Amino acid sequence: MKSRIPPGTVETETIAAVATPPGRGGVGIVRISGPLVQNVARALIKAVLNPRYAMYCDFLAEDNSVIDQGIVLYFPAPHSFTGEDVLELQGHGGPVVLEMLLTRVTGLGARIARPGEFSERAFLNNKLDLSQAEAIADLIDSASQQAAKSAVKSLQGEFSKKIQSINENITALRMHVEAAIDFPEEEIDFLSDEKISDGVQVIGESLTAVLQQASKGVLLREGITLVLAGRPNAGKSSLMNLLSGKDAAIVTHIAGTTRDLINEYINLDGVPLKLVDTAGIRAVENEVEEQGVRRALAEIEYADGVLLLIDLNEYRDWSAGITDLLEELPDNDKVIIILNKVDLIDEMPDVPVDFPYPVIPLSAKLGTGHDELLSRIKQIFALDLSGEGSFIARTRHIDALNRALNHLRQGKEQLSTHHAGELLAEELRLSHESLGEITGDFSSDDLLGRIFSSFCIGK
Repeated sequence: MKSRIPPGTVETETIAAVATPPGRGGVGIVRISGPLVQNVARALIKAVLNPRYAMYCDFLAEDNSVIDQGIVLYFPAPHSFTGEDVLELQGHGGPVVLEMLLTRVTGLGARIARPGEFSERAFLNNKLDLSQAEAIADLIDSASQQAAKSAVKSLQGEFSKKIQSINENITALRMHVEAAIDFPEEEIDFLSDEKISDGVQVIGESLTAVLQQASKGVLLREGITLVLAGRPNAGKSSLMNLLSGKDAAIVTHIAGTTRDLINEYINLDGVPLKLVDTAGIRAVENEVEEQGVRRALAEIEYADGVLLLIDLNEYRDWSAGITDLLEELPDNDKVIIILNKVDLIDEMPDVPVDFPYPVIPLSAKLGTGHDELLSRIKQIFALDLSGEGSFIARTRHIDALNRALNHLRQGKEQLSTHHAGELLAEELRLSHESLGEITGDFSSDDLLGRIFSSFCIGK
């Protein structure tokens, strides 16, 4: 497989970085990659390197004094993570000794690596595609076991294989369409040729399926933000404490206790869930409360979903109370109505069959309705992530998949409505390029820079 590094590029510099987290530990690793690895080793350990052989030795300073003692591992190109010569120095994990060792290595001609530069070189040398490289960072940053398992699947290429399979189908279809354009004497009729229409249909179905899986993968990586909203004293802080399992928010009988945003994180079937307790929505009389309400409304606007609380003890006609409240809130299509304080009423209210939102009777004080609420949250966000096919994904992947699907649909429209084979071919090409952005086959330098700069140093 050809390297992604453009032909004629000047030989890469040798890079080095501490690959273990900052702080003190039993082991600290300095990683080196590039053409000067052999020179560094000869000066640093004064020994012959044996590929993939763990060797215990001294790490020497310029005056031959010992900086540290540890294990050396050498991986010659192209059989290494980066595809270049790689040397790992496994010494003791103190920040001072690691800094001394790194200074010695840079004095021998290496430079400090940029964030993510090792993974970037692995990508450029075709050891990984772009989605696999991103999965490394996602695996490191995993907030749950499910997220970690899904990141491993992406790292192993499960996501990439799905994209590659779709791209192969698009390539085959493009060949067929462009042949029909280039050789009109063959009299291939676009409208009657079922291979083209069937091919577009199959690709569209595959894209839709991958998009659904990728959307779940984004939830695993980025989590869900749920805002608790309602009038003062509706029980938002009590619900926050119930869901988080601790006293995260102050609860009193005084209206308006919460004036600023309070964030708490829980784990819901492997998905990080960010809960935001907000100030009660009401007409305010001072600047502090006004800012609290303004922040609450802004948080609702950008949240993934809203838990809208109604105090049944105050609003016996709860549907009227909700109508008034919804008119004051920003639009959000994922709203769960919570009828709180059911422990204070004698009879459960009726819920109209055609009511547009799910309604959960609940007592935040006693915990009644807790399980039903969590179940409804999972249902609304389709949190069925137990399947073996789940993989990690990012928002940029969703954007690329949506664009690919949109180009495919436009191509289908051009074919069926306007009989325009040339326009179908162009839309297929654009769809192909959109998918190529996921794996890195079509990626600008700016995009690569943004992606790898988010990695930690030493990866």
